[in-house]
Amino acid sequence: MRLRIINPNTTASMTDKIGAAALAVARPGTEIIAVNPASGPVSIESHFDEAIAAVGVCDEVRAGEATGTDAYVIACFGDPGLYAARELTRAPVIGIAEAAFHMASLIATRFSVVTTLGRTGIVAERLLHEYGMANRCRRVRAAEIPVLALERNPQAAFELIVEEALRARREDGIGAIVLGCGGMADLTEQIAQAVGLPVIEGVTAAVALAESLVTLKLQTSKHGDLDFPPAKPFSGDFARYSR
Repeated sequence: MRLRIINPNTTASMTDKIGAAALAVARPGTEIIAVNPASGPVSIESHFDEAIAAVGVCDEVRAGEATGTDAYVIACFGDPGLYAARELTRAPVIGIAEAAFHMASLIATRFSVVTTLGRTGIVAERLLHEYGMANRCRRVRAAEIPVLALERNPQAAFELIVEEALRARREDGIGAIVLGCGGMADLTEQIAQAVGLPVIEGVTAAVALAESLVTLKLQTSKHGDLDFPPAKPFSGDFARYSR
């Protein structure tokens, strides 16, 4: 089984960390290919960043289709380009936010999300409604740290995340914590030990779901809106998408 883990930003150190987290939970024999686009934002912290990053996600799916891929994981908590990526392949495509929400709902009736910035927390709130999980989430909390602080000052970032997770435990009446950033992929066990609650991180959750879908021979439906995009010419920088 070959899984392509796409970090939608261009920070290679984060891609390496995400790939290591994915490999740590993958089944024996599963090949993990962690990649990031060559062009795009170094971190994703706005709607604009997501729009640009979605193009890179689509490019990485097209590259995966050319080399043979059984499933894809979009390793950013905004799930940028998720539906567009699903249009481009029959293979399952899993966004880490959707994966984490579903996994959390299986082990707790209520959970809270701890993410990086308040503005990206708003994106998580939108996704909770879109995925039908808003009634399971008590609160989306932000540690108010830039995404790249997870790379540049990991200990300070870890402490702020734990502080917010502990507040969630005290105040939210929850049974689990969801980590709201792919850059937190290596912190799950440490945070769980510090907080004393189950902690769900989206990269590893998405790997497990992707492997299950491949095992069950379930592919992305091509009946309806996730059918392959209509063939048409594209111009300028997007001419590569012409069919």
